[in-house]
Amino acid sequence: MSRYQVLADSSVWITYFKNGEPSVLDRLIQEDLVYINEIILTELVPILIKQNEVKTAESLLALERIPLNIDWEIIRGYQLSNLQNGINRVGIPDFIILQQVIDQKLTLFINDKHFKLMQNHLSF
Repeated sequence: MSRYQVLADSSVWITYFKNGEPSVLDRLIQEDLVYINEIILTELVPILIKQNEVKTAESLLALERIPLNIDWEIIRGYQLSNLQNGINRVGIPDFIILQQVIDQKLTLFINDKHFKLMQNHLSF
């Protein structure tokens, strides 16, 4: 894997698919810097297949995957920190992605308000 790794969250992919315009994501894909994980694939691929966007689903499945190593104690700590900072309703998948980004020193490409809120008190 390259030194600079970008994990594009499902919110970024959804916007990308809806707009259909060249974007920063296109450049990152061309430079082979975009990676994916099983959570993001699981959020996107079934919907794409249901919408008969099989080639798009196959393109996502072809991206290099970064394996997940879930540490539930860390996830609970993130959840507690969020609650203490007044941030509610963050899904467990987002905490797992956050742990992966922090542990593996990835760049997270997001359009998700939860991640933006968490940046204020969690270092990533």
